[in-house]
Amino acid sequence: MSNETVTEKKVIVFQLKDEEFAVSVQQIGSIERIQTITRVPNTAHFVKGVINLRGVVTPIVDLRSRIGIEEAEYTESTRIIIVNLEDMEVGLIVDAANDVIDISTETIEPAPEVIGAVNADYIEGVVKLENRLLILLDLRKVLTNEEINELKNVEG
Repeated sequence: MSNETVTEKKVIVFQLKDEEFAVSVQQIGSIERIQTITRVPNTAHFVKGVINLRGVVTPIVDLRSRIGIEEAEYTESTRIIIVNLEDMEVGLIVDAANDVIDISTETIEPAPEVIGAVNADYIEGVVKLENRLLILLDLRKVLTNEEINELKNVEG
């Protein structure tokens, strides 16, 4: 046994098309089933609208649309992952929420320039597990401060 500390990071794994993504559970508020989304005019194309989540108006972003994967019909497994960004909650629509796992931070590798259809700008790194490749999303890059501020106006 070495004395080196291996830092574990708990992540939630979710699906977009045929890729598996992961974000730190610390940023996750909850995972919700898809529900009626109220459209909001004059918002970015990837903002689907808002939902009323336990009394809080929460803006909803189609993550496929945001990171450049073609949108798909919602299914039984479609989920809204509620994430905490800049003191506000935003819902991200994903194809499915797969599981919560621990990854060792040592296994995180820098992202290649492009992974499938996803722009490397949004990616913190990749983790190779036995037969899976997880793409770690950097939520701070998925939505810019400007976009977050725009969403705050949607909340109101």
